[in-house]
Amino acid sequence: MNIALIQLLDKVLSSRGQSLSKSNEYMYWSPFVNHHKPKLQVNIQTGKWHCWVSNQGGHNFYQLFKKVNANQSQFKELTELLGDKPYFESKENDAGKADITLPKEFKSLSEPHNSITKDHALLFLKNRGIGKEDIIRYNLGYCSEGPYMNRIIIPSYDSAGKLNYFVGRDFYKSTLKYKNPPFPKDVIGFDLYVNWSLPIILVEGVFDAISIKNNSIPLFGKTILPELEKKITEKRVNSIFIVLDGDAFNDAIQMVEKFTDNGISVNFVKLDGQDPNDLGYRKMIDKIHEAIPMNFKQIMEMKLYGKKLLAN
Repeated sequence: MNIALIQLLDKVLSSRGQSLSKSNEYMYWSPFVNHHKPKLQVNIQTGKWHCWVSNQGGHNFYQLFKKVNANQSQFKELTELLGDKPYFESKENDAGKADITLPKEFKSLSEPHNSITKDHALLFLKNRGIGKEDIIRYNLGYCSEGPYMNRIIIPSYDSAGKLNYFVGRDFYKSTLKYKNPPFPKDVIGFDLYVNWSLPIILVEGVFDAISIKNNSIPLFGKTILPELEKKITEKRVNSIFIVLDGDAFNDAIQMVEKFTDNGISVNFVKLDGQDPNDLGYRKMIDKIHEAIPMNFKQIMEMKLYGKKLLAN
């Protein structure tokens, strides 16, 4: 029995867990409803949780902590308690899909160990405006040996907290900047952190998404994958901000048309030749506030005048 984990849950959920006859199952007062009995059931072995009144639930502690707005120190404590597996992952897999796993040499950058390689990785992130809170939130790590040696590992998790992809970014100026596993065609980047009831921001890369922080989804490229497009429609997202580099102008126009045809409010963010990660959080937020609301006239003008229109 993990006493420290139970104590952390007690603190995060502001109630004392009651053990059921099954030793790994605990009942808590649900933060989602006002009920006279404890209705939130948590399995401290698997991380699965379920509120029997509101019918909310999930497959891991990180998802629960996110749902109840746990603070960064609580997330960090959870990561330390879970050790080398900061997210509980289901062993179940859909037929025909290969499991994505982190490199066996992966080390979390939030864990208290020292090495020259780790120092270089942290400096690389610092120069990109990525700090401790981002490292903890996105479970950033690195490899000091193996196929991903001298690379920062940026994991992506699906809505259930299961790893669905990762990116390996060199921080020693290798000729191969990125080294990634084979790309699945149904991945939704950073799905675990997305609140689909709020406006979403579509960006090209993982560092762009981390820099913007607020409800950002990396496309892992310049086009939108069918699975993400489908989820945006299913979740009835009301508003989208498109933040792509200048060389992806035509791809951005196609996205704008696609979403406006579906009745979604689309806003085009002008980067003026700059990169979201280079701009940093505050300047990017300013850019988003200055975004161009797209309508039929705007789309036609962008098609006719192209990038020249953005220079005005």
